[in-house]
Amino acid sequence: MEEKQTPIPESADKWEVQLRKGSLELAILAALWGGRLYGLEILRHLEKGSDLVVAEGTVYPLLTRLRALGLVESVWVESDSGHPRKYYSLTAAGRERALEMGRTWARFAASLNNLLEPLNGAVRKERL
Repeated sequence: MEEKQTPIPESADKWEVQLRKGSLELAILAALWGGRLYGLEILRHLEKGSDLVVAEGTVYPLLTRLRALGLVESVWVESDSGHPRKYYSLTAAGRERALEMGRTWARFAASLNNLLEPLNGAVRKERL
């Protein structure tokens, strides 16, 4: 008797979008760890450092929320190119939150990597 497969309600693409969305706050805090950046620099840092391609319309509302939570502060700085830029930096609370989230991420990733070890072997074989 043939076994009937149950369709998966969410596509893998949707899952990946949710994974990226869920880690975006940590990624932004990590991007700001080294010092203040303006919005476009944050976007570039995310793309270069993590392959997170994020739209401006996603980052700026999140920066506003992080500012409202007291994790990020912003200041307008005049630019040589003529228009002022808003620079963002971590507050002391933001640095503590980034450390806390980083510890949580490391624990979660390590435990998930342990669980995924049997699949990792299969993935390595696929690459060969």
